[in-house]
Amino acid sequence: MTMLVNVHRDACQADSPPAAFSLGATEYRVEEVLDRWFGSDSTFFKLRADDGNLYILRHDSSLPSTSWTLESFLRQA
Repeated sequence: MTMLVNVHRDACQADSPPAAFSLGATEYRVEEVLDRWFGSDSTFFKLRADDGNLYILRHDSSLPSTSWTLESFLRQA
């Protein structure tokens, strides 16, 4: 099951990385963009959030700009 994510960006450019994102009622600030890659219709961002954990977020470019999903999560010890 894919989890929808609410993403906030600093820049208005379509390809700018997330500055923050919300999962449910919890908001996370992006501390570092570790990687970025492109699929046929998606852009993926590997991020370290202010909770110290790693997240991979996916933006589907064929859908509205609000179409983001959480693809992976890794808790850092």
